[in-house]
Amino acid sequence: MTSAVGVVALGIAYLACLIIGLASLPSPRDPIADPWFTVLEILILAMMPFMVALMVSVHAWSARQNKVQSMAAIVFMALVAVITSAVHFAILTLSRHEAFRDMGWLFSFSWPSVVYALDILAWDLFFPLSVLFAVPVFKRGRLENGIRIMLGISGVLALAGLAGVFLNDMQVRNIGIVGYAVVFPVAAALIGILFWGAELSEGEG
Repeated sequence: MTSAVGVVALGIAYLACLIIGLASLPSPRDPIADPWFTVLEILILAMMPFMVALMVSVHAWSARQNKVQSMAAIVFMALVAVITSAVHFAILTLSRHEAFRDMGWLFSFSWPSVVYALDILAWDLFFPLSVLFAVPVFKRGRLENGIRIMLGISGVLALAGLAGVFLNDMQVRNIGIVGYAVVFPVAAALIGILFWGAELSEGEG
């Protein structure tokens, strides 16, 4: 429940800052500027432990026949956490350093750049793999059906954002952002409700 609450709370904060940051841009193709960019970086770093812990909880919840899929969900979410944490920590600590200030090809979130490519790898490939592997875990009752649907939509939208690379159009990648920044927190909230209901039932038992 704690991991689900963390994902939802930080996800709402991230989405709010993202909307404000995008609304403040002079052009939709410009990268988000400070202070919103820095706030988003910090929120992503804070969110990663909760997202991994949530998938660990899903693995613990899963039935024996779904343990392979739920373990795969943990592995891919851990890859998301490692890659995106390295990317955003490096941006926060090094991109403003004088020695790296002119290395836009490395640290810029304008396509193409190294950190942008790595972030796409994390969020538009490994993230959808993680949530899609978690889908089969939830299959009992209306609430779990809702979780399964939200996870499926989140994964498909995030994976669709990968098309932006092949089309050389990062506006297309916004489809993926909807998947992990809007739909996934809804799925996490439903998972938290499921765990809360299970704990209440156990307490009553």
